[in-house]
Amino acid sequence: MAGKALSLGRFDAGRDLMREQMTRGRVLAVLAGAVAVWSAVALAAAGAANAGTVRAARAVPAAGSWGKAIEVPGLGALNKGGTAVVVSVSCGSAGSCAAGGFYLDRHRHRQGFVAVERKGRWGRAIEVPGLGTLNTGGDAVVVSVSCASAGSCAAGGDYTRRHGGLQGFVAVERNGRWDRAFEVRGLAALNTGGHAEVNSVSCGSAGSCAAGGDYRDRHSRLRGFVADERNGRWSTAIEVPGLAALNKGGHAEVNSVSCGSAGSCAAGGDYRDRHSRLRGFVADERNGRWSTAIEVPGLAALTTGGPAGVNSVSCASVGSCAAGGFYLDRHGHRQGFVADERNGRWGTAIEVPGLGALNTGGPAGVNSVSCASPGSCAAGGDYADGDGNAQGFVADEDNGVWGTAIEVPGLAALNTGGFVQVLSVSCGSAGNCAAGGDYTRPHGSLQGFVAVERYGRWGEAIEVPGLAALNKGDGAVVVSVSCGSAGSCAAGGEYADRPDRGQGFVAVERNGR
Repeated sequence: MAGKALSLGRFDAGRDLMREQMTRGRVLAVLAGAVAVWSAVALAAAGAANAGTVRAARAVPAAGSWGKAIEVPGLGALNKGGTAVVVSVSCGSAGSCAAGGFYLDRHRHRQGFVAVERKGRWGRAIEVPGLGTLNTGGDAVVVSVSCASAGSCAAGGDYTRRHGGLQGFVAVERNGRWDRAFEVRGLAALNTGGHAEVNSVSCGSAGSCAAGGDYRDRHSRLRGFVADERNGRWSTAIEVPGLAALNKGGHAEVNSVSCGSAGSCAAGGDYRDRHSRLRGFVADERNGRWSTAIEVPGLAALTTGGPAGVNSVSCASVGSCAAGGFYLDRHGHRQGFVADERNGRWGTAIEVPGLGALNTGGPAGVNSVSCASPGSCAAGGDYADGDGNAQGFVADEDNGVWGTAIEVPGLAALNTGGFVQVLSVSCGSAGNCAAGGDYTRPHGSLQGFVAVERYGRWGEAIEVPGLAALNKGDGAVVVSVSCGSAGSCAAGGEYADRPDRGQGFVAVERNGR
């Protein structure tokens, strides 16, 4: 997917793979530490406001599309501490992708890694060059990767300093070679409260990227920032313009950034208003200049006093983007929304059409959005059925109109344990997308799935081929998917090779076969 549509936040040392984001209604916790890593959850997405023609949702065959999952080459040798996870994947073109995440070294310190696929073959994982030198506190992670083209990518995340305190970093790949990671320029001056992180990176073209995240000021208030790379050089991080005026409650963060082209990006996240209510915002960059953040139009009308937030943004081109997330309706139920930007202007947020009818058990939300072209996007997330079981959904936008959300075809048959989440979606072209996440089997074992859309029709979800053979410890999850072109995608995540150890994997789809 472009950038990283799924915002994972901070990886807490010791137990949670990803920072819990309860206030945004979504928790993604993939258990880690001495006991391997297994997933638990996300609450986000729903709604119902049918806005036009509904695209037919007939299943198409998916078997054979994906190759077998493999452990990331070389990651096992790095992973002396017994936990490794692929957190993000991004494909610049067919067969040319990058993956990033973390592993525990022999001292059980968390370290960040990257691995690249070239001409369809994955190379060995390496510690991000220079990150070990920065990471004197022993806790670093790559949260997001983004590739503009083959061999031209960026990675972002955070690390700890010797005497405590969290700081954000970026690293770039140029001509197939990773440069040394460095602290986001200017972030230390902003981060006087000692807690900063890069939550998302996105590249509009080679050498032109954006990063977004959060930091704490000297009063320990959380603030959102963005930083840009232009012509291969990163600028100084700035607080998102206008966000301080919205953020009267002292808690704001950029959860997702996406660039439609060089210098033209969007950012989305949340903040607390003067009544300490969580609200969702978007901000645009035009010609290299960030505009004032605004509350997502219409989102306040959907949520009557309850919390709301933007989990994901995706831009297909300049001024044509989509955002998705969650809100609390007047009945206190968590629902999912989408909002579109057309010709540089954000439209009114709507409930995901049809999601309200699916969401009879309570919480729902959009975890990820991806746009292949203006007005042609996909959204994915989860909802609760009438029995209180978590289920996964996808919804498509066609010619600027969002169709009815559907349960991912075939996922109910896999989900015999009653818990599913769609964590990531990515579109290689209009109507040709992929989705990934996890589901449970009897006795609580966790497995990863992928599903593909061909020519506007979603095929049946399948267990990632080969993952069951790797997943001896019954804990696997697809955290991220990315499509470099129609029918050519990659997926990454984690599995348990034994009950007390987690490993990172990748799997690829080639030519839709």
